[in-house]
Amino acid sequence: MEEKQIIKKYRNNELTILWEPIKCIHAAECVKMLPKVYNPKSKPWIKPKNASIDELKTQIDKCPSGALSYEKVKVTNQNKNMKTEVELMKNGPLLVKGNVEIKSHDGTVVTKEKMTAFCRCGASENKPYCDGNHKGAGFVG
Repeated sequence: MEEKQIIKKYRNNELTILWEPIKCIHAAECVKMLPKVYNPKSKPWIKPKNASIDELKTQIDKCPSGALSYEKVKVTNQNKNMKTEVELMKNGPLLVKGNVEIKSHDGTVVTKEKMTAFCRCGASENKPYCDGNHKGAGFVG
């Protein structure tokens, strides 16, 4: 059964922040970097008007799961030439930074840009992607 993809949008005048809850691994990097924008106890939990466009873009580009992204009024193709890097997050997922095509066993191809977090612990309910269950599973690696 295919899970419905939910994308929530939070706007200010120049930028729309997109949040995909299914991708979020709850590393809280957004909250640590911009607490005046991201507050999980508040409604709405993302307030993009509380930071500059540059601050928002810098923070979103550092999202380890790629759950956060943004749309600008003027779309650029800057990600097409992005170098691909792979990083192991301590006791967490495998982070692939850059553009990557993921081919499923059934032949389905999904293209990911910027950053994708892959499960290393086996506990994710959203394989091959990390969903943060490594914390509860006590994964060390």
